[in-house]
Amino acid sequence: MSNGNVIAVILGGGRGTRLFPLTRDRAKPSVPIAGKFRLVDIPISNCLHSGLDKIYVLTQFNSVSLNRHIAQTYRFDTYRRGFVQILAAQQTLMGEEWYQGTADAIKHNEPYILNPRFQDDHVLILAGDHLYRMDYQKMLAVHTESGADITVSVIPVEKEVTSGLGILQADATGRIVDFVEKPQTEEELQRLRVEPEVFSSRGIEPHGREYIASMGIYIFNRSVLQEVLQDESNMDFGKDIIPKSIQTRPVSAYFFDGYWEDIGTIRSFYSANIALTDTAPAFNFYDEQAPIYTNRRHLPSTKVNSSSVRSSILAEGSIIDDSEIDRTIVGIRSIISNGSRIYQSVLMGADYYVSDELRTESEKSDIPNIGIGRNCLIQNAIIDKNARIGDNSVLVNREGVDNHDGENYYIRDGIVIVPKDATILPETVV
Repeated sequence: MSNGNVIAVILGGGRGTRLFPLTRDRAKPSVPIAGKFRLVDIPISNCLHSGLDKIYVLTQFNSVSLNRHIAQTYRFDTYRRGFVQILAAQQTLMGEEWYQGTADAIKHNEPYILNPRFQDDHVLILAGDHLYRMDYQKMLAVHTESGADITVSVIPVEKEVTSGLGILQADATGRIVDFVEKPQTEEELQRLRVEPEVFSSRGIEPHGREYIASMGIYIFNRSVLQEVLQDESNMDFGKDIIPKSIQTRPVSAYFFDGYWEDIGTIRSFYSANIALTDTAPAFNFYDEQAPIYTNRRHLPSTKVNSSSVRSSILAEGSIIDDSEIDRTIVGIRSIISNGSRIYQSVLMGADYYVSDELRTESEKSDIPNIGIGRNCLIQNAIIDKNARIGDNSVLVNREGVDNHDGENYYIRDGIVIVPKDATILPETVV
């Protein structure tokens, strides 16, 4: 199959309320991950490594930083016809409302995505908030060989996680015959259970996994996508289009058994980041054959002065003074002052360095500088970009609260979050 006959569409998601406050000032795909990347870099990099270079990113909320990141990062040379382009929600003759779902977002942008001049045979639809590495050409091969109208990428899962996912049932040929969005009853689960032979015939060891979940990755034949979008009731792929289509069309499953994580909640975002500090993490950012691309910032190397650093990731441009760091992501341009202790936390760093003059002025005005102040204790926390943490602050959620909205901080799923550009005054205890 030639690569030129596929167009990729990355869905930016809605308001990202489950990732608030990380999505307070940015679109969900723009949320930083692993110290120096953004979530949208994952599907774009997968596309480029799969030979797909016509990529649209659909978004409608807080798209400025996402637009800037993509414009600065993904520039093709003059002689390539590829592009990575933002399609932000706009009022058009197609409609004046916000997107009502994933399919509705595609419908609003149909003139661009299904532009006749591209003559694409297939449309690959991706989510903008998943962490995984996939060769989409393998999925395209399964799609064409099966003669399917639609192919859904699926992953084996345990019973414990089925209530939060779209669960499918496939026959021996790989055709999807049943689909339930977030099944809740034992009767539904019994009906959706997959026989071990379905896994073993594809070289997958079940390891106690008896169900297959949709990964939110779809391939549509171009004409089929045009047809299903004409139905005004089809607002969402998972809730509407896939369940309806399996009744009347050949819909195939593409079985994937690698690392995949939906970064849709604060807990999953935090856990996925901290897992990267493992000695041999499940997701490998160090794969030279398929690197994850991001903005080239030309920052200096990180400097560590008289500090103890264990099982942590230090992004470039950071300065760490006489501190203790353990199982922590230290993002770009992070400044950590002497005497601080940071455990199991995600520091996103900063967008810029503060000049010596401004730092002096801040100190005179008793305003903390950007970064972590002196003698701070931070544990199980997410510190967003450009945050100012005053000296002697303690951010550990001492009361063990699950959820709380503070003046300059939040607690979600027991994790302390300091939002972007926020200031934590000296001596603050959370």
